[in-house]
Amino acid sequence: MRAVMEKMPRLEAAPSAETPGTPLLELRGISKVFPGVKALDDVSFAVWPGEVHMLLGENGAGKSSLMKVLCGAYQADAGEYFHKGEQVDIRSPADARRFGISVIFQEFSLVPYLDVAQNIFLGREFPSKIPGLLDRRRLYREAQAVLDLIGLDVDPRTKVHSLGVAQQQMVEIGKALSQDARILVMDEPTAALSDRETERLFEVMRQLQAKGVAIIYISHRMAEVFALGDRITVLRDGKMVGRALPGETSPDELVRMMVGRNVDMSYPRRFATELGETVLEVKNVSSVNGIRDINLKVRAGEIVGLCGLVGSGRTEVARAIFGADAVTAGEIRLFGKPQTGGPDAAARAGVGLIPESRKTEGLALIRSVSDNLAIAGLPKLFPNMVFSPAKARRSAQELIQRLRIATPSPRQNVAVLSGGNQQKVVIGKWLAAGTRLFIFDEPTRGIDVGAKSEIFALIDQLVAEGAAVLMISSEQAEIVHVCDRAYVMRGKRIVGELARADLSEENIVRMGMHDE
Repeated sequence: MRAVMEKMPRLEAAPSAETPGTPLLELRGISKVFPGVKALDDVSFAVWPGEVHMLLGENGAGKSSLMKVLCGAYQADAGEYFHKGEQVDIRSPADARRFGISVIFQEFSLVPYLDVAQNIFLGREFPSKIPGLLDRRRLYREAQAVLDLIGLDVDPRTKVHSLGVAQQQMVEIGKALSQDARILVMDEPTAALSDRETERLFEVMRQLQAKGVAIIYISHRMAEVFALGDRITVLRDGKMVGRALPGETSPDELVRMMVGRNVDMSYPRRFATELGETVLEVKNVSSVNGIRDINLKVRAGEIVGLCGLVGSGRTEVARAIFGADAVTAGEIRLFGKPQTGGPDAAARAGVGLIPESRKTEGLALIRSVSDNLAIAGLPKLFPNMVFSPAKARRSAQELIQRLRIATPSPRQNVAVLSGGNQQKVVIGKWLAAGTRLFIFDEPTRGIDVGAKSEIFALIDQLVAEGAAVLMISSEQAEIVHVCDRAYVMRGKRIVGELARADLSEENIVRMGMHDE
């Protein structure tokens, strides 16, 4: 990511951030209340043609709620909308589309068992000359043009469920761009992308800016904020707490506005000096998911990184260790004993996986926060196999307080929480289970800077108490600042190991991209 930012020319808005004039879109005095939560409180926001307006805030600050009001997914309880100076109503997504508003949400809205082309043009299919039929040839031709624009090399007939998270993110971006938007909202669009995909996205953004498209960009990455932004608005607890120009502020000042306190973004920790027993040993493991000859060890009291480019096989290693994908060769040993079976056997052995895709693999979205926090720990919480709702709620409340999960009640449906708070729930369920080996796959994806510090402090606490951690991250700075050592993957194999003294972003990139 740092390399991409250094190479990228500064994006320039059509008007300067201070130029008076009529905004393309303006929201005034927007308020929105959910049961027990005031999500937005008298928020005003405006965007001009050809600018990138950065929208910052912690998870739960109101960013996603404001954008859902903007696109018609939520109706504001109070406030006014203005389009090119004229007051308008936006009561539905159809209304928003009429004003050229398109949103790329952080959490995917794709239909897994439709193909790429069908997802891109869902609800906007091309009718055939024959009544009642669709022009499928045009559908796939237009979809291919969109894929070419964003640089995604997949067949438009590919079912979405077979794509990786990064590819699904690119399909979401393509879907939004296909709507010929005049106002494009991007919510953490680079969270799952490689540097190459990120660079291509920024090229597309430059093209859109040149055409006068206004871009509202939500990000927790400070490098993006200062490289891309023309103006910055900060939300906290549903209120607008500050506006700034990138050249007149600093990352520390923005963080203070976001969280209301100083936050150390360097993730300091005490690196391991005395290690415990070998918790995980992987010997010459290959799997049906394509990984080959994997060898690694993780000991109690250390954080071991697993890094490499997107698609290098990191997630596949985690899934094989957890029993989600079958092992075809080699051996996995946990606490010195051979490990076989599926995820249930791994969980009973003390392994917990915090997956990359929390919504599809980490949570039961139709259940409550309390239910999700208890589910992995049921054998530990209720060894006599008699369920006590009161005990489950007490356990959930303790985890909610420990992890600072923003929810009005343990009974709240987990699906309505922000992405960052959902991630905390996934981590919490394994804490309840008494897990001794934690596998974190992109633990801070979509997490704000304040929550990142809390999560890394929690991981540090876990290893200080004797747990072992295997951590996958596309943020090389996280690997360097947090891990005691790291393995680097390329082409579904581990190609090297970096000791603490050699662990740097440059060495990770060099080993991940080139033969030594």
